[in-house]
Amino acid sequence: MSIRRFLIFAFAALGAVLALNPSALAQDYRIQRADYGWGDQRVDVTQRLRELAHENATFRMGNSTFGVDPAPGQVKTLRIFTIGANDQERMFEYREGSTVDGGMFAGWGRGDWGRRGADFVIVRALYGAEGRNVDVTDRLRDLARDRATFRMGNSTFGIDPAHGVVKTLRIFARGPNGRVEMFEYREGSTVDGAKFAGWGKGEWGRGDWHGDWNGEHDHDGDRNQ
Repeated sequence: MSIRRFLIFAFAALGAVLALNPSALAQDYRIQRADYGWGDQRVDVTQRLRELAHENATFRMGNSTFGVDPAPGQVKTLRIFTIGANDQERMFEYREGSTVDGGMFAGWGRGDWGRRGADFVIVRALYGAEGRNVDVTDRLRDLARDRATFRMGNSTFGIDPAHGVVKTLRIFARGPNGRVEMFEYREGSTVDGAKFAGWGKGEWGRGDWHGDWNGEHDHDGDRNQ
């Protein structure tokens, strides 16, 4: 058999394998983080995705899946950022309402991913809802010294700033590129401190960044929205 004929046969065989199992190659990709939203209106959903991975191999996704609508009126997407065996980065994007197949990713069911690269430093944390929220940076720092993860709600922070409304914890953290990003956790969900640099030491949140509920910089310091 000539080399040309052998290569044609080999590629045809590989194509047949991938047709039967399209995730065969993608399983080399390990999840680093995930966000959900539209444009620059996005929230981090890595922890929620980890919880879903423990429960289902596949799931249909949308606002109800993540308990938040970060961009009302827009068709949102789930972006899953991964890294391959050769440290090659790749993003997988899913349109709102589509089905996510966890078999595409290495270690999906174990949920032991998205914990590396804890290079975000917390600058501020707010709890509540838009128009009714309080600064909980100091309380979060106390919690960080006691535990790596915790389930969060009114009792955690000792206050209900928005009665009758499902509240969220918004953690604003500065990444290695200097930009401040928002990580959002729905009331009753679990916060994983491993995502943030220096979590257990609590040596963060003492800077000069005082952004409001929407992440816009507040030059008046401690004013809450």
